[in-house]
Amino acid sequence: MRPPPRPSSARAPASLREPRMQPVRRMKPSAMSKRKLRESSGESAECISQVQKILRERFCRHCAAGRLFGMEQQHRHLLELLRRTTVHGESNSALLIGPRGSGKSALLNHVLKDLREMEQVRENLLEVHLNGLLQTNDSVALKEITRQLQLENVVGDKVFGSFAENLAFLLEALRKGDRSSSCPILFVLDEFDLFVHHKNQTLLYNLFDISQSAQTPVTVIGLTCRQDILELLEKRVKSRFSHRQIYLLNSFDFKQYMKIFKKQLSLPAEFPDESFAQKWNNNVQLLSEDRAVQGVLQSLFQHSKDLRSLHSLLMLACSAVTVHHPLLTAADLQEASRQHSTDSKANLVHGLSVLEICLIIAMKHLNEVYDGEPFNFQMVYNEFQKFIQRKAHSMYNFEKPVVMKAFEHLLQLELVQPLERPSARAQREFLLLRLLLDSSQIMDALQVYPNCPTDVKQWAASSLSWL
Repeated sequence: MRPPPRPSSARAPASLREPRMQPVRRMKPSAMSKRKLRESSGESAECISQVQKILRERFCRHCAAGRLFGMEQQHRHLLELLRRTTVHGESNSALLIGPRGSGKSALLNHVLKDLREMEQVRENLLEVHLNGLLQTNDSVALKEITRQLQLENVVGDKVFGSFAENLAFLLEALRKGDRSSSCPILFVLDEFDLFVHHKNQTLLYNLFDISQSAQTPVTVIGLTCRQDILELLEKRVKSRFSHRQIYLLNSFDFKQYMKIFKKQLSLPAEFPDESFAQKWNNNVQLLSEDRAVQGVLQSLFQHSKDLRSLHSLLMLACSAVTVHHPLLTAADLQEASRQHSTDSKANLVHGLSVLEICLIIAMKHLNEVYDGEPFNFQMVYNEFQKFIQRKAHSMYNFEKPVVMKAFEHLLQLELVQPLERPSARAQREFLLLRLLLDSSQIMDALQVYPNCPTDVKQWAASSLSWL
């Protein structure tokens, strides 16, 4: 018998075939979606980078990127003063007087920025910036003036008879012809009160004398926190000063302080990503209404009203902003406040040994008993011995040279300061000293000191020394 015939290889028409079940496949993220994720993360990183850049420029106290608050009148006065120098060639002098952190440098930087943006102002205004902390005498100041005016090659090895001749030669070298073609020069003297202590006040005398003469258009602006600065000037210097005094003082209340807080954190309208800027500014508004944030700002406002402290706080808070944490929170400001108010000297106490802690407590009790009078090492050692005898613990029974070594370590850390420079003949045990920590700092440091013995804490908390 023949085998049955094989089925024909011809396929049935598509309309008669039964549909096959296709296996279910898991869809993997396409390359397009991956690219979109990378682009979105890159855009968010770019936004965060822009935010950090804008806020850092604003919080830098020497930068003119931020806004001035409560100094509009002083701004107009100083701007008009410098405009007359650059446009009309008038010579002037003025003093910016105010406490530290009141905005003297910020005001001057804003005025100079606005001055450079004016169309009618010539672009050849020369600026010389001196600081009393750096230019400690007239010779150093004159070298710095020569360097900033780029006249080192002109001066060369020339020898001058006096400071006035040298300064006059520098100004003469800047002239192109008559007085109308002379470049106006702005001298900014930061820490102005320190220049008063230079010998015979020669630098101030010559600068003020030139600003009154009809030689080169020169304006001298001094920045100082001394209210009695005019009393420190010699008569010949005071007679050549214009007596223009611009006073700065933070006079805003807490409501205005909160408005400043919002303005300092808000992003400008020209921010590249409008949606992110809107989200950020809405978050800032919510933060200003948060009671925890208001408590942090109230505490800072009561401690210091100057904007420098506010900028330091906001700088610490904004450092927590990242791609994964794009918006500020109340917890960020609270943590920044904790870091901002941390006492550096109290932090030093955390790393001391138990023996050094005991010596500090002994000094604390001596301050209380003798009402802040200076003490010496022998008095501290006797106070420490009273504590050992009272407690009778062998673990605190150190020999005197060991205690002296621990005491010298406190001197190196500048937690204890001698009243006068020690001489070679003076005995170290009887050198008069003063403790640079107050009772509250010591007690706060002991609360967080790791594994501090209980009897040491009790000794520190007692109001009287052990008898």
